[in-house]
Amino acid sequence: MEVIKGKHLGGFSLLPAKEGTCPECATAHDPEMPHNQQSLFYQYHFYNEAGRWPTWADAMAHCTDEVKAQWTAALAEHGIEVKEEQK
Repeated sequence: MEVIKGKHLGGFSLLPAKEGTCPECATAHDPEMPHNQQSLFYQYHFYNEAGRWPTWADAMAHCTDEVKAQWTAALAEHGIEVKEEQK
């Protein structure tokens, strides 16, 4: 089993996501859906790659505009504002 080491984790390593789950967020979801931005695995995996914590926009970056709009509206109903993804 290969652990995830990298750019920004320092001495901290992540075990790979459980088989059958998304390798980015360790959650079972359709590939067309956003990553689980609330997943600690996703947060640390993203931080390791980008050097910053992920936003909902980051979690939806791979989604279609339609899926982004649906998720942005649903999150707004819960008081969560989705801002543009950072580079």
